[in-house]
Amino acid sequence: FPCPQEGCPMMGHHADRFPDKLNWVNKKFFLNTAADPPFTAWRQKVFMKLSGVKKIRGDINLVFYDTQGNKKEYEISSGDLSQEEIYTKYLDVEINPKNTAKIEFLWNKSIFTLLWARLGAE
Repeated sequence: FPCPQEGCPMMGHHADRFPDKLNWVNKKFFLNTAADPPFTAWRQKVFMKLSGVKKIRGDINLVFYDTQGNKKEYEISSGDLSQEEIYTKYLDVEINPKNTAKIEFLWNKSIFTLLWARLGAE
């Protein structure tokens, strides 16, 4: 996520703390918001390296849990999955990183996956 040297501009609730930083004319900006109040989201860059079966099909997801018991699931990749490949994705996480209690890795096997196949992530 490219930002200038002095840091990323604040948007949304804190836009007033970043005056006159972006003085471009006719420039469009988009603000990603969460679906539920207070509609805030935190952009997180996630790296995931798989281990286990060399090649396999399915979906890999991360579930974020907060300290109040709320959870949100995010898809990282779907389709052909390869061991030792690093999967990278930007997520707009609706759970405040300061309140994250745990993150769970989920793998949904495709119908053609062998029953004994195992997959892990780091």
